[in-house]
This record gives sequence, C-alpha cells and structure tokens, in this order.
Amino acid sequence: MATDTISIADLLGPWVEPDWDSGLIERCRKAWSKPLRDLTNQELSTLLRQRIAVEQLLPVASQRVLECIDDDTEIYDGELENAIEYARKAT
Repeated sequence: MATDTISIADLLGPWVEPDWDSGLIERCRKAWSKPLRDLTNQELSTLLRQRIAVEQLLPVASQRVLECIDDDTEIYDGELENAIEYARKAT
C-alpha cells in the first residue's frame, strides 16, 4: 500500500461509531478515511492532539510546516505547530 494513499482506517481499522456525538467526534469521523496526504492542517492537528496514529501523522504534519503550507483550516495561527510539539512531548 502506497504511503501517500494510506488512511487512518487503513492503519487502525474502520471507524467505530461511539455512543455519543460531539464536534471532536465529527472532525475525527470526517478525517478517518481520507488519505493522510489529503488531511487538512486542522484535521492533522486534531488527530495529533488526540494521539491518533501519531507515528504516521508526525512526518506529514512536519512536512506541511516545513513547506509553510497554510490551507486556512487552522483554528488559530500555529495550531499545527503546537499539535506537533504536543504530540512529540506526549510520546
């Protein structure tokens, strides 16, 4: 499987619907089946903060920051950088 087309579902299995719903659940649900390369900066930030597939997402997120890719989805300036830092500290 090509790493540029792999998704969270490929890594961790299909989405399992929880017994509750929230904005966080909705963001994770929407991102679950997307190829990692297609995740928005905000989706990457959310998944990293939730410690979901950190090992696979850190390189994708770090490359985005390195290339200064701003897709206008971050909730605040520097959200992805902060999520990367958080994920690195938590591992």
